[in-house]
Amino acid sequence: MGRRTAWWRAGAWRGRPSARVRMAAAAAVLYTAAIPASWPAEAAPAAGAPGASDPSVSSYAFAEGAQSVTGATGTTDAPRLQVGKTYRSSLAKGAKVYYSFDLDVDSNTYVSATAVPAKGAKLSVTDGIRVSVQNTDSNSCSYQSASFGAAKSPHPVTAWGARTASPANPVCKGAGAYYVVVERVGMADSSPGAWDLELTAMSEPPVDQAGSTNPPKAWNSASPTPVSGAPRTSQGGAGYSRATTVGQGVWRADISPGQTLFYKVPVDWGRQLSATAELGTTSGGGQGYAVEALGMTLYNPVRAHVEDTSVGYDGKQQSLSLAPVPPVEYANRYAVGDQLSGMRFAGSYYLVLHLSKGVADEFGDGPFGLTLRVRLQGTAQDGPGYTGQSVPRNVFQVTDEDRQNAAAGGAGGGNAAMTAVAAAGIGAGTVVLVVLGVWTVVARRRAAGA
Repeated sequence: MGRRTAWWRAGAWRGRPSARVRMAAAAAVLYTAAIPASWPAEAAPAAGAPGASDPSVSSYAFAEGAQSVTGATGTTDAPRLQVGKTYRSSLAKGAKVYYSFDLDVDSNTYVSATAVPAKGAKLSVTDGIRVSVQNTDSNSCSYQSASFGAAKSPHPVTAWGARTASPANPVCKGAGAYYVVVERVGMADSSPGAWDLELTAMSEPPVDQAGSTNPPKAWNSASPTPVSGAPRTSQGGAGYSRATTVGQGVWRADISPGQTLFYKVPVDWGRQLSATAELGTTSGGGQGYAVEALGMTLYNPVRAHVEDTSVGYDGKQQSLSLAPVPPVEYANRYAVGDQLSGMRFAGSYYLVLHLSKGVADEFGDGPFGLTLRVRLQGTAQDGPGYTGQSVPRNVFQVTDEDRQNAAAGGAGGGNAAMTAVAAAGIGAGTVVLVVLGVWTVVARRRAAGA
């Protein structure tokens, strides 16, 4: 940069450049200067920011542009949120906070809350959050809890709630105000600091014709053989909004103690997802055993929990696999249990992997090799025939872009941000080269004239 600046200041000829050249040069400078302003904050952490200098910790990447909101202590002052948007809030120890939504009469609405404890927070085995959706008569439409497990390792955990316009749930029918309640639970031995929250709400339109309300009775529940082959590098993202898109294949990444990696897998109607994760052998020596060292959780497109699994680690390679889940079908929502009812719509499913901070105590800071094997079985089918669009758009379908990103294995998330920045850089560089070329031609002509 210093050399180029000196060249620009020195000039290649005597005399003043034309107005057109001056305008092109100014445009190039402005174009170049605009690039840093559009750089996503999570794509390039600033020095001193969490995760910027400490490779063993990956801070959660909140959705860019998420609006900050403060939860109320009661329903009267509950801030009104909008379906389709993402919000950022906080949850103090012992707190129970309220938010509100205005819902229509016939859409299904799903709300998720992702709690992010501070780096180094002390947690108890039962520490976690509970999310419920209530109507104006204090009747619960749904509720769910999520905890951090025996490893007591700080990482993002997500719980969800729903208001479904279904005959099976007559309590929460009708349009109007509904309340989302988020509270801390099981916190006897946890540290007092507040947790960050990411809140999302998505709506699913009704279907054109009501089908069977009975879940499928038969499906292939045999454990599939994990995908084999040479792995391709695909580093997971640091949050739902930065999740790395992958499809069927073998994917290689690095993970450090305390780090959480997010992947998303587009799954169409009629297709069946399975996944296996392997933690490689440590190269730094060490002896001991880390309980629940590697955990893997499957969430559906609205970030609702489907299932989770974990495995301990003694320094030797270990693997864990999701229990079989049914092919994606609309009628799965009428089944009992998250593992079946969670596979209720097409879209991007999330595989979230966390390496416990306790691994560092026994085997060092890493990073450790991680292999993710993803398989998709079955043939894609037509959807149930929605009468409208989801909010946000395309949540419950697999787009052509999703398929392309999955085939590329690494598109989306932070990689997409880097691609955009690279494209912007190339564009700016092209403008500068054009300006320099024009300037050189003008200089030569003037020299020839002299």
